[in-house]
Amino acid sequence: MKIKKYLPTILLIIAAAGLIVVGIALKQPQSVLEKAVKICMECIGIG
Repeated sequence: MKIKKYLPTILLIIAAAGLIVVGIALKQPQSVLEKAVKICMECIGIG
């Protein structure tokens, strides 16, 4: 009966992994990195 206890957690982890794979397939890590660099440059006054 331990499976029943952890089922929501397991499903959430599977859903998160699926969304991570979709994000990588859509080139989102590169987009996030570009936005982070722009924000960081604005914070220190270069961009």
